[in-house]
Amino acid sequence: MRKITVILTIILTLTLYLEAYSFAEGILWQNISHEENSLKTVLINPDNPSLIYFGSNNGVFKSEDTGESWRNVLSLNGQDKTINHILFDPADKNCLYAAGSDGLFYSPDAGKNWNRLFKAEADSECTALSVLPYGIYLGGQNGLLVSKNQGLSWQKEKDELGRSPILTITHNPKEPNHLYTATAKKIFLSPDQGETWKDIFKAGIPMDTPTEESEETETAEPEEYFQIRYIAIDRDLNYLYAATSRGLYLTKNKGQSWQAISVSGLSSPDITFILISPASTIYAAVQSKIFEYKDGYWQELSIGLSAGGIHYLTQDNSGSLYAVSDKGLFKTVPRDDLSAIDFTTEPDIRQVQKAAIEYAEVNPEKIARWRKQAAKKALLPQMSIGIDRNTADLWHWEGGSTTKTDDDILRRGRDTVDWDMTLSWDLGDLIWNNDQTSIDTRSKLMVQLRGDILDETTRTYFERLRVKKELNKLKPENQEKIEEKKLRLEELTANLDALTGGYFSRNLSKGGD
Repeated sequence: MRKITVILTIILTLTLYLEAYSFAEGILWQNISHEENSLKTVLINPDNPSLIYFGSNNGVFKSEDTGESWRNVLSLNGQDKTINHILFDPADKNCLYAAGSDGLFYSPDAGKNWNRLFKAEADSECTALSVLPYGIYLGGQNGLLVSKNQGLSWQKEKDELGRSPILTITHNPKEPNHLYTATAKKIFLSPDQGETWKDIFKAGIPMDTPTEESEETETAEPEEYFQIRYIAIDRDLNYLYAATSRGLYLTKNKGQSWQAISVSGLSSPDITFILISPASTIYAAVQSKIFEYKDGYWQELSIGLSAGGIHYLTQDNSGSLYAVSDKGLFKTVPRDDLSAIDFTTEPDIRQVQKAAIEYAEVNPEKIARWRKQAAKKALLPQMSIGIDRNTADLWHWEGGSTTKTDDDILRRGRDTVDWDMTLSWDLGDLIWNNDQTSIDTRSKLMVQLRGDILDETTRTYFERLRVKKELNKLKPENQEKIEEKKLRLEELTANLDALTGGYFSRNLSKGGD
């Protein structure tokens, strides 16, 4: 039974992977940040999508050419320069707010100059921010702070909101007086611009019943509780979503009742971030993967994306997704954007993936071969051979009667050898044995390794196509940029050769098999 379960698990894993890849075939990811440090957030000007800001552990960076080039516009002093959140002033897109480890900063001129509005205490970085016409709401490790005079003075919220780490703050512009904020254990609603607050969601409360009817769960053991990760609003429908370590939950009535969203298709129910698009499409970040919720099922969009942990998602007016990660800022590019490339000279992606799997010797047939060999071995008996050698003196007396001397006789000795062979079967080994257990362990590692190889191969393949496209678009007079792109193209080709044992270059001019 255990053997069957393991085999089914492997088959299911491969099936889901292939399904996800098929779905994501129309999506390519490219790193537009040219930054290896961990990024935390991104902000795109809705009126000018080429103007992008991102916050990282090195401050705030700005691009005015859709990520082709970047410059540091806010570099903080000290060891920790992390920026966790960037927002526009709702009245003026030239005015920026940036919250991080050293406090809250304000720029009135699109990042040229900055002023500090709030100094964070030691070990109390600012983690959440909301800027509204009637106030600035700043969340940190030590609670929620409010300023009603554009940062000149600050007031700390009372009770639980004044001492709990704040994860996020959000609101719906259609209901500007309503605010939502979240800690790891609770979600709070203010219907009056932050004057009063009430909790509308408690981690650990059953989600199919109104929160008011579940007060008894307050006394539950800590291990029964799960963690809130993030909250987001569908501005059109005025729905509130809560991302948690146990999945996604939805309220359509401001927290009076909640319902669980299916986790089918997710690699893990622990959702770290969610994005609700203007078209009410739900995107979720789960560790290093990105999913879209569609027709009751989560479908992966991040096949081929080697970005590390995903911290933030956003979308521009054209519908392109942006993923903020440990390894940079990634943007989706429609596959038809590669129409300028002559694909007849390119090996097919599936053939390249197959070559990478075969070169790494992580093909599924190898596991099946191991299992067949283990099954054959179980049919073989355990064999043991015993030898007993008995040696007497060459000549010796054999005594007979003690009273008759003639009974004594001199006899010739003999040398004897006795042997035996035993065959035995353990019938239990025919069903399960230690070899099968070892194969289970190795197969799980192989499935993981195969997934990593496929991700790296796919990402490198399409990154090479993107660079090739950019190279084709460059004008002859831009020689420096041309040489840079050619060098990058050679680097990516070499990487694919390393992954496939030289298959890629051998088939580059032939267009694959």
